[in-house]
Parts: sequence; C-alpha cells; structure tokens
Amino acid sequence: MNVTLKSLLPPLDFGWNHTRARCSVSTCHNKLLTRAVPQSRVGMRMGANWYCSVDCFVAAVQVPLTSLSAARIVEMPHNPRLSLGLAMLSKGYLTKDQLRFATERVRTGESLETALVRLDMASAKQLAAARAAQWGYPVLGHDGGGLLVQADLPKAFLTEFLAAPLHYAPAARKLLLGFVHQVDHSLLQAIEQITGCRAEPCFMTPAEFEDQMERVTAVPDYGELAIEEPGTPAQMARTLGGIGVEISVREARLVRCKSWLWSRLTGKRRTVDILFALGNAESLNSRESFLRQDTVGTLA
Repeated sequence: MNVTLKSLLPPLDFGWNHTRARCSVSTCHNKLLTRAVPQSRVGMRMGANWYCSVDCFVAAVQVPLTSLSAARIVEMPHNPRLSLGLAMLSKGYLTKDQLRFATERVRTGESLETALVRLDMASAKQLAAARAAQWGYPVLGHDGGGLLVQADLPKAFLTEFLAAPLHYAPAARKLLLGFVHQVDHSLLQAIEQITGCRAEPCFMTPAEFEDQMERVTAVPDYGELAIEEPGTPAQMARTLGGIGVEISVREARLVRCKSWLWSRLTGKRRTVDILFALGNAESLNSRESFLRQDTVGTLA
C-alpha cells in the first residue's frame, strides 16, 4: 500500500472561486487572494455586492446615488375614514353639541385640533388617542413615557419626523417608535432597511415626545453627519469614501427617505449615519454636525 502525505490530509477545495476575491466592479483588476481566508478583513460589502477597496465602492455607489437622487417622491396622503372630530365623539371625549360648537368656532386657517385646544375642550392625551383611532395604531399608555433608550438612529431625523424611540432591541430586531401627529411609513421602511429592525408605531403627545427625546442617547461608537449641500452624486460618493477610509468601513447601506438620502457606514471602529439633504428639509436642527469621535460607530 502506498501511503502519501496527501492521503492523510482532509480533502480541501482549492477551486478558483474559493481563493480569488471577485470585486463587484467589473473593471477592477485587483487579484486579492484573501477573501476566503477566515477572519479576513479585506474589502467591504453593500447589499449583495462586495468591493475589494473603498475606491471601487466609491466608483460603484455613484449609480444608486444618482438613481435615488433623481427619484420622484410621490406622497400618498393618509385619508382616514374617521375624522378627528368623529374619533373624539366615538371615544366619548366630546358630545355632538360640543363638536358642533367647536366646529363653528374654527378660525380661518386653523385646524379642529387647534381649535379644541384653544377652547380648552380637549387634552393632548385625548387628541393623541383620537389620532391613534384614526390610524388604527395604539396610543402610549399613561405610564409608558420616560424610558431610557440607547439607539443608533439619527436624532436630527427623529426630530424632523416627530418620532421618538420608546423601546429599541437590535438583537431582537424590534423598535417601538412614538409619533406625534402622523405615522410616517417612509421613515419606518427606511429604518428597517438601514437597521434590519422592524419598527412598530404608536401615538404620543407633544410633551411626551419632548420628554422622551431627552432620554434617548446614542449607542457607543455611533455618530451622525447631516450635510445640507451634498453636491453631485460623484461628490456624495467621495464624501462616503472619505468617511469610509477614516472608519475602516466594512459594510454600507443606502436608502431614500423623502427628501433625504440616508447612508450608514459600518466600520472597524465605529458606525456613522450620513444624511444628504436633497431639498425641502430646512427643519433639521443639526445640519452639518459630526458627533465626537468617541461617540461614533460602524456601518451595517
């Protein structure tokens, strides 16, 4: 019997597909052989695509940046079958006479909700419950506020959409988000695409929102950057590339949320959310504020 060293070793597949790094940029000539090596830290990923370097990522990301920037956003208004007045009536917060009285005294350009508050005929909690009935979502309970929450979500984004995290469990992929006036489904979808967490909405009062936002803190190694004048898709790509180099980026995600392009870069050291303003976003409070280095994180 002939015994060789090869016969004593487990069979290994040294096929080309297992050793050559295939960059998603077709013109890339990099011949890295480390992609299949365990614990390899070479390259980065965006969706199903893998790039051997930040330069290749910058070249490739210009295509989705161009497409998303040029996309026409069509707002689908929410028209509840139940008006706010009828929702208040159905819950017993108003009588028919009170509703008629308030409706007759709505000033020009004033909403019924504002009139009810001005006439001291409804509390903020009652109005939140009425809005919840209109949308078919729950309302925050009386003991549901004041929760300490750590979140890797841009505070500037949450402030603009008047949405506050009430419970956030990334490991369980769950997020409870409280809205003040209306549920913004574009925000819920964007959060799910960026974080992988399913966001469930509820309603809360303006005071509860303000109180909760003071209790929301960033997770360790996380930061956000809002850019009011992002420039062309090529310039945006270079911005992402520069931040990617700084944090040793390993993964990128990109989504359009109304008039914003939201990109998350997850790196070896920290995670950074970059918000590119595409117009009509003047309500963001922090326009171009890069949070401190020790509060920034990694892309996912």
